[in-house]
Amino acid sequence: MTMDLWTYEREQWSAGYETLCGVDEAGAGPLAGPVYAAAVILPREIDIPGLNDSKKLTEKKREALYDVITAQAAAYSIASVSAAEIDEMDILNARMLAMQRAIDGLSVSVKVDLALIDGNRDHGSRVTITVPHVCLVGGDGKSASIAAASILAKVSRDRYVSTELEAQFPQYHFAKHKGYGTKLHYEMLDAYGPCPEHRRTFLKKWEAKRP
Repeated sequence: MTMDLWTYEREQWSAGYETLCGVDEAGAGPLAGPVYAAAVILPREIDIPGLNDSKKLTEKKREALYDVITAQAAAYSIASVSAAEIDEMDILNARMLAMQRAIDGLSVSVKVDLALIDGNRDHGSRVTITVPHVCLVGGDGKSASIAAASILAKVSRDRYVSTELEAQFPQYHFAKHKGYGTKLHYEMLDAYGPCPEHRRTFLKKWEAKRP
């Protein structure tokens, strides 16, 4: 039995919150490139066939759903935090900042009453989510709004890494591994060293092993 992805939204609507946005981030783990986040407001109980946690979908399905979500969302916003910013503040703060930037991007056109945030963290040592919100562990598989945000964040990041970074730094084959720490990626690091898009704070173990 598949879970009803609108259960959490209905609870919040019943509690008096009118405009809900789902928020999620993608790309916390890679060795290179930005971390992305998206905030999405869906029309109430809209049926988007196949909507699910982005990690449970194939790349082809994510790409197709990206187009459906961006076409049908009442509003959406996509934001990122660069590799240099990640190194400067750490990945937890960077994840929070990406999500806050995405929410801020929505508030240009609409007032969000409550943000539904994937995960169990709403702050780092320096960055706190400033809008009213609730955290939902595993939210990308439980909430339609968060699932939609997870897809927009993941597809946006993958597209950026596969096109922009691939074009700027073709020797690393970013389109193949999306910046994650695969065998190929480490082999390219061994051959060429890091580029400006690498997160130096993520390379400490690799650097310690270098001759």
